[in-house]
Amino acid sequence: MHDNNTMIAEIKRLKQESNAIILAHYYQTSDIQDIADFVGDSFGLSKLAKDTDADVIVFCGVSFMAETAKILSPQKTVLLPAPDAGCPMADMVTADDVLALKARYPEAAVACYVNSSSDVKAVSDVCVTSSNAVRIVKALQQRQIIFVPDQNLGRYVAGQLPDKEILLHPGYCTVHHRLTAQETEAAKALHPGVPMLAHPECNQAVLDKADFIGSTAQILEYAAQSPMQAFIIATEEGILHELRNQNPGKTFHLLTNRLTCVNMKKTRMQDVYNALLHRQYQVELDEAVMRKARHSLDRMLELAK
Repeated sequence: MHDNNTMIAEIKRLKQESNAIILAHYYQTSDIQDIADFVGDSFGLSKLAKDTDADVIVFCGVSFMAETAKILSPQKTVLLPAPDAGCPMADMVTADDVLALKARYPEAAVACYVNSSSDVKAVSDVCVTSSNAVRIVKALQQRQIIFVPDQNLGRYVAGQLPDKEILLHPGYCTVHHRLTAQETEAAKALHPGVPMLAHPECNQAVLDKADFIGSTAQILEYAAQSPMQAFIIATEEGILHELRNQNPGKTFHLLTNRLTCVNMKKTRMQDVYNALLHRQYQVELDEAVMRKARHSLDRMLELAK
């Protein structure tokens, strides 16, 4: 099927037939975001999948996101249209790594970033997102916290909570971590007086120069509410589509053209069509792992209240 309009019409038909919804992360390509029923960050979309009455969830994102949706909605069919869309950061920590850290620091609580596998969530005490990590870690009774896998988000949390001892795992997002202070200075020199909005997955040298630090959803909210008319954006370039949709009168400058996640860009319209047509690439997880992983997610929801 080569005609894009015909494919979109078929996707809509198949979606209705299957009682399906399409979820897309902010970092997906603009055409995938446009075909989605909902666009959001990873955990927000998984919560939405849980609350919807759809039987089939087509998750346009990367593997850990689709796994999280399945953990929260085990009775639903969750499809990952691009099955090879992984997350290098999630792959930087294993359940065995976490268990070894727990043995070394038996008094510590394990906080795992939602950008992790179901196996890692299953051996963690609580899950966190980039938007609630500070609040969740602060709410934990333990003073000593093992934070996996993102060292940059963990370091940011540590900076906000000096009373906690945060034990960092050496993982990172390959897209955000590679940004440099020099690139930040160059962007600020090119756009003098323009505030820079950065994701906490960026390294400390970049965050030190940011005017605002927040998750994708928080960056969107800040840009919408700010009286400023231009912004430098230090996160994956896919967010520009939604930023411009929500703020047609404002200007957004990407910090550098290197802010592209190849895994987030793997989903194509044909993949979404094939997933719905063939019910292919279903997310299947071990029931015991799902049950344990659900505990860390439920604990986060409890502490976030």
